[in-house]
Order: sequence, then C-alpha cells, then structure tokens
Amino acid sequence: MAALAWLLVPLVAAIGAGLWGGWAGRNRKSIEDGTELAGYTRFREAMERSHTGG
Repeated sequence: MAALAWLLVPLVAAIGAGLWGGWAGRNRKSIEDGTELAGYTRFREAMERSHTGG
C-alpha cells in the first residue's frame, strides 16, 4: 500500500503540472494592449521633449 501511495505522488504532480501549463498558456483575447501602448507612446514623446529642451 505504501508503494501505491508513492506512485500516486508523481501522478498527482503530473496532473497538476498539466493543468497549470494549460492555464498559463491559454489565449487571453479579452486583454487589449491599446491603452498600454498609448501610454508608452506618450511616455516616449515626453522623454524626447525633455532631452531636446535641456
């Protein structure tokens, strides 16, 4: 019975790793990068203005 318990440990770990891998690799279509890219563009423009004005 103890040997069966030790065989279940890697099986449970493999199932958990598979579930985590599927969750981590899912497509996230609901998140859009538009606002982040617009903010980055404003940041870049502000940095360019501060370097040319100084």
